[in-house]
Amino acid sequence: MFEAPCDLDVPAMIHVSSSCNPNFHATGAHYINADTTAFMQFLEGDLFRDFPTLRLIIPHGGGAVPYHWGRYRGLAQMLGKPPLAEHIMRNVYFDTCVYHQAGIDLLFRVIDVDNILFASEMFGAVKGVDPETGHNFDDTKRYIDALPISAEDRAKVLGSNARRVYPRLDQALRARGR
Repeated sequence: MFEAPCDLDVPAMIHVSSSCNPNFHATGAHYINADTTAFMQFLEGDLFRDFPTLRLIIPHGGGAVPYHWGRYRGLAQMLGKPPLAEHIMRNVYFDTCVYHQAGIDLLFRVIDVDNILFASEMFGAVKGVDPETGHNFDDTKRYIDALPISAEDRAKVLGSNARRVYPRLDQALRARGR
């Protein structure tokens, strides 16, 4: 019998693999397009009405979603859906695998801090050092450190949000005294 992630009390990450179409660069187009498409499919559907405890993570800062937040708010209204905060964002989280400060700044201006999970990549989509900054492109914690946010919000993003979204991880860490 199949058990859904919500039955197991674990979140699921919506993450694509490479594209079979050579016209779509995997990390520069395909991944970001798929992240954005997933959000739109959540908007059009009623998945979270049927599975209210399901938790999903969209990587790469949600793709293009934060950049087009106004569009998605308008589409929800046009499609007769509830506001995004109640229709989708009780169940969807974005990570911080965004490779520049301006992108992180936008993510934090648009998306509620409770829906942002820290993530970095050991072998990210862009391997190498940014000649403008002298840091690896995929070193994302420094972008979080540079944000003008409260210590409480920083703690949410760097840990407590993940413990809330991954309650079994939280339980295991608590059992170890952490």
